[in-house]
Amino acid sequence: MIHQTSGRWRLGLSLSLLTVFLWGILPIALKVTLQVLDVYTVIWFRFLMSFILLAIYLFVQKKLPTIEQLRSSSGKLLAIATIFLGGNYFLFMQGLALTTASNAEVIIQLSTVLLGFGGLVIFRERYTLWQWFGVSVLTLGFLLFFKAQITNLITAQGQYLVGSGLLVLGAVCWAIYALAQKQLLQSLSSYHIMLIIYGGCALLFTPFTKVYKIFNLDFLHLSMLLFCGLNTLIAYGSFAESLEHWEASRVSAVLALAPIVTLIAVELVAGIFPQLIPPENITLIGIIGALLVVSGSVAIALGKSAK
Repeated sequence: MIHQTSGRWRLGLSLSLLTVFLWGILPIALKVTLQVLDVYTVIWFRFLMSFILLAIYLFVQKKLPTIEQLRSSSGKLLAIATIFLGGNYFLFMQGLALTTASNAEVIIQLSTVLLGFGGLVIFRERYTLWQWFGVSVLTLGFLLFFKAQITNLITAQGQYLVGSGLLVLGAVCWAIYALAQKQLLQSLSSYHIMLIIYGGCALLFTPFTKVYKIFNLDFLHLSMLLFCGLNTLIAYGSFAESLEHWEASRVSAVLALAPIVTLIAVELVAGIFPQLIPPENITLIGIIGALLVVSGSVAIALGKSAK
């Protein structure tokens, strides 16, 4: 059997929008954190912090997963979700370290496209003609909005191009994780799934972590690291729960808005703290593209499902 949504689309939409906001501002915090910490330590801390906080919450609520629940779930799917989410974090962080926050958020959007088509193929979701029109508008908007970044990718040399390739692989890993996560909702709640994945990923990165570096951080970088940990917990919790109430194809459409949040956040942060993040130059074509992206996402997300 395949997972069926609860039908509470308004809740699914709200959770998806929360995820968009948190993922949109995350690359900025990660970029600042990577100034002083290595990729492995940042990833390990994010997963460990999320695991501990979620475990405490579930313990207080007396909602920790039981042995029977764990036995009823697919161990293979849990392993797939854990390994591929860990791979996504690693590849995204490496790509981010070699490129820019905006570029990373642009390329990683391939993941939401793959998730959407995965929902159509695996979970037998359907798009109406209006929603396919939304896909066309969304695609055109991205092409216009990221024209400068696409040009940079074509002409890029060295580490920028390598970083972009790592981000593409990270997007593929994330789509595989998300599809496995949705199917796991058949036997486990989103909180239980994320608890297991957080703990498993933390263990995967433990051998490569340099814990001592965390104790030498200044206030700014420690604050950014803590924010990244909380962001992981809340954003992925919201995303996992949104899949319980809404189709994967529609969730993926809303997540496509994340790059716009990133570019707006970059402009704001660069204006206030120019020493942390360089500003982005957005042209008139870019603004038109942004409006098309928003319009296309709304058309896909709110269009009626085909029967």
